[in-house]
Amino acid sequence: MQKVRGELVGNARMVREYLAYLRVEKGVRPATCEAYARDLDQFAEHLEQRDGLLLTAAEADIGSFMAGQRANHVEGRSIARKLSCLRGFYRWLLLDRRIAHDPTVTIETPASWKVLPKSIAEAEVAAVLDRRADTARNPELAERSRTAPALALRDSAILELLYAGGLRVAEIVALGEEDLHLDQARAQVRGKGDKERIVPLGRRAVQALEEYVKRGRPALARAGMQRALFLSVRGHALTRQWVWEMVRASFRSADGSGQKASPHMLRHSCATHMVEHGADLRSVQTLLGHADIATTQVYTHVAMEHLKRVHREHHPRGKMRQGAARRDQGTGSDVLHETVAVVAE
Repeated sequence: MQKVRGELVGNARMVREYLAYLRVEKGVRPATCEAYARDLDQFAEHLEQRDGLLLTAAEADIGSFMAGQRANHVEGRSIARKLSCLRGFYRWLLLDRRIAHDPTVTIETPASWKVLPKSIAEAEVAAVLDRRADTARNPELAERSRTAPALALRDSAILELLYAGGLRVAEIVALGEEDLHLDQARAQVRGKGDKERIVPLGRRAVQALEEYVKRGRPALARAGMQRALFLSVRGHALTRQWVWEMVRASFRSADGSGQKASPHMLRHSCATHMVEHGADLRSVQTLLGHADIATTQVYTHVAMEHLKRVHREHHPRGKMRQGAARRDQGTGSDVLHETVAVVAE
């Protein structure tokens, strides 16, 4: 019993030390640390069932853990995330010279389906943002309360910023008033790993933010210095959960139906619509703060219809096929079917 208790304490202490390293030295956000803690605790429990420790885990232990996940029908993406967490943990132990061998080096990442990001139609985004902007400009459209006009200005500014800059919800709630440089139409954003990036802002976003900073935020601020840009009705910094609910409510129809939107869907929509309008991937990568261009490449699928349209308009063979299709339209010839097939490819 004493041995088991010692193993539990040893594993728990090792996880705490690693999480402290992530928070202090790597600047990892609390939500990410919580996810890593759950993954490491799950692996530690797996080891404890085999009388093992995190420090002495071998490749066979990693393999059996992954096999157990598959047997429990855990999705490939989730297993890959857990393995990524273990790789980071054992890389830290290796660099800290607590272990002589990394047990994850020969473990292959499980194949997983690429889940395409969900975006909202451009027209729907425009309609919701315009509706929120109208409410902000006309206080009589908002609920009747002292702070209603300020809240309307705040919500409009958040939605415009989410869509204009492709910000993550954690980046929105972490923004300070000093991070805005509206005279230069940009914002300074701290992303994953506490990495900073400059996000350009369009005219509509700048206007919404100027109105909020001028008329909305002062009405919400309370005594004392509050760094956060976006404040609650009590003058506190907003939570991520609140922003999620606000975005969802903004896209919900009066009858309760409509798009089940989220802040991250607005981020995806920002990137998707930019690619559809011809933006290059490097620019989108910089805007979103992706460390790897491979993460941004997932948005190329959305440009397929745009690419087909450009091909039809500008490629000489595409033009010829279209002309042949028009000449043969209504004749039932095979040329029309061939044209459709070529364009579809």
